[in-house]
Amino acid sequence: MCETTAGVYRTARALWPPSPKFSVDQIPDLTGRVTLVTGANTGVGKETVKALLNHNAKVYLAARSRSRAEAAIKDLKEATGKDAIFLELDLGSLASVRRAAEEFLAKERALHILFNNAGVMIPPIEQLTADGYDLQFGTNVLGHWYFTELLLPALREGAKSSPDGYARVVSTSSSAAHLAKPIVWDAFRDHPARTKLGTINLYAQSKLLNGVVMHEAAKRYKDANILCYACDPGALKTDLQRHATPFQQKLADMVLHDASYGALTQLWAGTMPETIQHNGQFCIPYARLGKTQAQMYDAEVGKRLWAYLEEQVKTK
Repeated sequence: MCETTAGVYRTARALWPPSPKFSVDQIPDLTGRVTLVTGANTGVGKETVKALLNHNAKVYLAARSRSRAEAAIKDLKEATGKDAIFLELDLGSLASVRRAAEEFLAKERALHILFNNAGVMIPPIEQLTADGYDLQFGTNVLGHWYFTELLLPALREGAKSSPDGYARVVSTSSSAAHLAKPIVWDAFRDHPARTKLGTINLYAQSKLLNGVVMHEAAKRYKDANILCYACDPGALKTDLQRHATPFQQKLADMVLHDASYGALTQLWAGTMPETIQHNGQFCIPYARLGKTQAQMYDAEVGKRLWAYLEEQVKTK
């Protein structure tokens, strides 16, 4: 099966996945574990926080907007009887990423599970991050990679104090990763290649790169007992579609599922004992091991991307 045909097939399976065999009721007790979820004031992130609170984890809810985060924390308190902790984080600003990491590290010695869940999808092409990167690459890929790197001291401690001996990093990818074109490296910043690629392809590229980062991180963090996963949450009704046109929104409403389903796959990867053996892999709806295109697993692509990301934060 050629890569294009395989991508279409995998995307179709994400739109119409089998019924889930995993439920949040199967999550083990998380008492004593510190967790952090980015983009957690709405959608899949909020559902993830809800499940973590219900299983007694200490949860940091990271988001850009304090008011929206506080509203979410109030809703979650009413639903679970427990409080999440707000952490201000704008992934589109490397300075904000550093401040958020420093604030967390000042409060917590250990981090057991990091859910890199936040993301932007098909914003207007003219939108860039505060540091001049394509908004989707800068937020979905660079911001999360930098945040994870800064939190490594806590993740290492989390692995030492976790009941299973591991800390985990779970990054939310997408079925769009299956359809990404060959990586256009010049499109990470404002460049004619970026405009030519367009917002939909830039989104698909960023979601593929989430997988590349996790596959490479799994190798680099292995000796510290930090496990890494990329997860396709499925075709979901979330705030991500806010930039869609009315026609795109109408099409989406025909195939999208409730956001609560989307939390299943990343919660499975982040909490369940059987996923320890799937380090560095791509998980698919709902709570299953899957595959995406070959670029994710290409060692040279992983090394090149990692070197690029490191170069971007040398002076930060």
